[in-house]
Amino acid sequence: MNIDFSGKTAVVTGAAHGFGRAIACGFAERGATVHLCDVNEEGLAETRALCGARASVHRLDVGDRAAVQATVAAIEAEAGSIDILVNNAGGVRGQVGRPIEEISEEDWRVIVDVNLSGAFFMSQAVAPGMKARSAGRIINISSGAGLGISLTGIQAYASAKAGQIGLTRQLAHELGPWNITVNNVAPGFVLSNPTTQRQYEAMGSEGQAKLLQNIALKRLGAPEDIAAMVMFFASDFANWITGQVISVDGGK
Repeated sequence: MNIDFSGKTAVVTGAAHGFGRAIACGFAERGATVHLCDVNEEGLAETRALCGARASVHRLDVGDRAAVQATVAAIEAEAGSIDILVNNAGGVRGQVGRPIEEISEEDWRVIVDVNLSGAFFMSQAVAPGMKARSAGRIINISSGAGLGISLTGIQAYASAKAGQIGLTRQLAHELGPWNITVNNVAPGFVLSNPTTQRQYEAMGSEGQAKLLQNIALKRLGAPEDIAAMVMFFASDFANWITGQVISVDGGK
């Protein structure tokens, strides 16, 4: 299966490390022009260096609707069109699992904003251009937490990721008449960034062994495993696939 994105423009949020970096590099390696979005400017620079001349960077908080609209407009003005959007920005924003009664409004909102509102704002911003061309790909990166429970115990994270899956299905039906597909990748536990590394270490040897025992393939995945599914959803091989959620988790 030869997947090629020559002549295509892709936007990847949360591109400073982990899944976003692997996804961005996957597009660049296959000929796409890639626009990298994140609040982490140092990480963005590192990703751009890996992607090469096909990549450009944009400091962007996806939870800021006005900033999203301005950034997407600037990219469209430069590139002419956005063919592919990957809503990868997310995470737990440094929080750890705590009892529900200890969660402040700000604790809740900051996680929902980056994981769910950001995906909505980005999709909202690219939709008019994709409709005008009657073509487009939107891929959301949720989590196994959105299909079950979060290993972190963070209520807002599990809720936001489940909400993102619902958003995927809803937008697939709304945007389908314009030949815009909307799909979702739900990763399992992957050591993709410092946060997941700390979570894994905190499990201890017994917890790590239990985690692996519950995976059919008995091993953890890599960011490139998630990127591979994104490449498929974004390709012509997925022309008649929309509204789907694929777990890339080694088998549960």
